[in-house]
Amino acid sequence: MTAEAAPPAGTPGPTGPVRPSPSARTALRPVGRARITGGFWAARRRTNADVSIPQGPRRLEDAGNLGNLRAAADGTDDFAGDFPFQDSDVHKWLEAASWQLAGTPGDERLRADTEALIALLAAAQDDDGYLQTYYQVARPGRRWKELDWGHELYCAGHLVQAAVAHHRATGGTGLLDVARRFAAHIDTVFGPGGSVDGVCGHPEIETALVELYRETGERRWLDLASRFVDRRGHGLLGDGEKNFPGAGYWQDHVPVRDARTVTGHAVRQLYLLAGVTDLAAETGDAALRETAVRLWDAMTESKTSLTGGLGSRHELESFGDPYELPPDRAYNETCAAIASVQWSWRLALLTGEARYSDLVERTLFNGFAAGCGLDGDSWLYVNPLQVREDYEGHRDDQSARRTPWFRCACCPPNAMRLLASLPHYMASEDDDGVQLHQYATGVYGRVSVETDYPWDGRIAVTAGEAGDWTLSLRVPAWASDATLDGEPVGTGWLRVRRRWQRGERVVLDLRLRPRLTRPDPRVDAVRGCAAVEFGPLVHCLESADQPRRLDEVLLDASTALEAEHRPGLLGGVTVVRAGDLTAVPYAVWANRGAGAMRVWIPLE
Repeated sequence: MTAEAAPPAGTPGPTGPVRPSPSARTALRPVGRARITGGFWAARRRTNADVSIPQGPRRLEDAGNLGNLRAAADGTDDFAGDFPFQDSDVHKWLEAASWQLAGTPGDERLRADTEALIALLAAAQDDDGYLQTYYQVARPGRRWKELDWGHELYCAGHLVQAAVAHHRATGGTGLLDVARRFAAHIDTVFGPGGSVDGVCGHPEIETALVELYRETGERRWLDLASRFVDRRGHGLLGDGEKNFPGAGYWQDHVPVRDARTVTGHAVRQLYLLAGVTDLAAETGDAALRETAVRLWDAMTESKTSLTGGLGSRHELESFGDPYELPPDRAYNETCAAIASVQWSWRLALLTGEARYSDLVERTLFNGFAAGCGLDGDSWLYVNPLQVREDYEGHRDDQSARRTPWFRCACCPPNAMRLLASLPHYMASEDDDGVQLHQYATGVYGRVSVETDYPWDGRIAVTAGEAGDWTLSLRVPAWASDATLDGEPVGTGWLRVRRRWQRGERVVLDLRLRPRLTRPDPRVDAVRGCAAVEFGPLVHCLESADQPRRLDEVLLDASTALEAEHRPGLLGGVTVVRAGDLTAVPYAVWANRGAGAMRVWIPLE
C-alpha cells in the first residue's frame, strides 16, 4: 500500500466528509491535516485499503449493481437485484475509494477503478439529470411516485456525498458534475414551484445537500435541504393507519422541531438528524439545534446499547421503547453505528462538547468495529450482545455469522467509507488551538500523537508548532483516575494553555484497568447482570474461550479482574480474565467461526 500523503496542494479546508462553511455557527472545525499512522485503527484501515476497498468493483459486478448502470446507459430493461436502492452501494463504494485516494494518491489501480465507475454513472444519467437505475430500467413509469419505499432521494444523497468526497480528495469534477445535474433535477421537482410535495422514506438527501452547498457555495442546495426537513412530519408518507408500517417508521409522524425522542427505523432517524445538525450549523436555527441535542439526549439515556449499538428491534430495524434493550434480539445494524458516529461528530463540532465524542469512541471501538471482520472480507449486518448456545437463526438473520456480502449490501461499503475517512473524526481546531477527540498514533494539525491505545492508556502528544495556543485533550467519562504528566485530572475537556515550543511533549495517561459495569435497573432484559469493560472496549465471553457452556456461566462480582495482552490472539488483543472465564473485546468477536457469545453476564 502506498504511504499516506497530505491532501493535494491548494485544497481548501479539511479533506473529510464535514466541512463547515466560513459562516457556519460551529464551535469547532475539523483540522485541515489529519493522518493515522500506527496502532489499532491504522491496522484496520490498512486492511480496508488492501482488501475491502479493492474487492468492491468485483462485488458490485457480481451483485448486478454495475450491470444495472450499463442497462440504464444502453436503454435496456435488464435489472438485477431485489431492491430499488441498488445504486447506493456503488455510490458508497465511490465515496470510500475517494477518501482512500486522498491518503494514497499513488494508487493507480484504485484511481482507474474509480474513474471507470464515474464514467459509467455519467453514461447512465438521463438527459434531464435523473439517475436511479431501478426507475430507469425496471419501473420507468413510476419516478417520484413511490417516495415511501423507492429510495430515489436516498440514492441521490449518497451520490452527492460520493461526488463531494471525490472532488475534495482528487480535485476531479466529473462525479461532481453528475451529482449537480441530478440535484438540479430534484430542485425542479421538489423545490418552489415543483410538481411533487413529498419527502423520501429514507432520509439522506438532507445532509448531502448541505455538504453540496458547502462544496459549491450554491445557496439553492441549502434551501432545498431546509425544505425537506420542514416538510417531514406532516404525514406525506402516510398517516400510519392505512400505510404500513406507519408514519413513525420514517419519522413522518411529527414535525422535526416537535419530536421528543428518536423513533422508527434507526438508520433513517440518524441520517435525518445528521442533516438537521448540519442545517443548524449553517443557518443558525436555534430550534433545530435544540431538537438535535434533545433527541441525542433521549437516545443515549434510554435507547443505546453498552456497545453504542442502536436499534433494539429486528422488526423494522427500529428503535424500541425506552430501556427496551434486549441483548439477544438487539438489531444494532452496523449502518446505524456508522450513522451514529456521523451524527455525534457533527454535534461535537456544533457545540464543542466532549460528551458527543465519548459516544463516538464507544461506538467506533465496539458497535462499529465488531461489524468489520479482521480479514477485511467478512461482515456483520446485525450486532447483538448475546448469541445463545445452539443458535439456529433463520434465513434473514445474520446475527452470529460473518458474511462476505449481503443481498441488501448497505453495510460493507458504508463501513469502507467510514474507515477510509476516519482521520477526519480524530481532531478539530478553533481560533484558540487544537482539540483531540480520539486517540491514535498520527499527525493532527499542529500536534502529533504516539500511543498504543486502546491496549495502553499512555498518550504522548507533541507540539509541531510554537506559539501561544491551547491543546485540548478529551478525558473519557470512564477515565476517573487519569493523569497529565503525573498530575490527576478530571473528565471532559482538559485544556492545556501555554506558550508551546516546537517538540514540547505532554503525556496523558488514562490508566486502563478492567472494570465491571452494571446496567440501568430499568433495562429488564439484563437486570442482575454485569459487563466487563477495559478502557473504551466492551468485552464479551465467546464459547471458544470458556470451560463450560455460556448458558451455565455465573460471575462472582467479587472476583478479581486481570488484564492480559495476547499478541497472538485475534490480531493481538487484551483479554480480561475473571477466575476461569476469559473475555475478549467485543470488537473482534465472531472472527473464529460461529459460536455462542454474551456481553451481559449473570451474577451469582
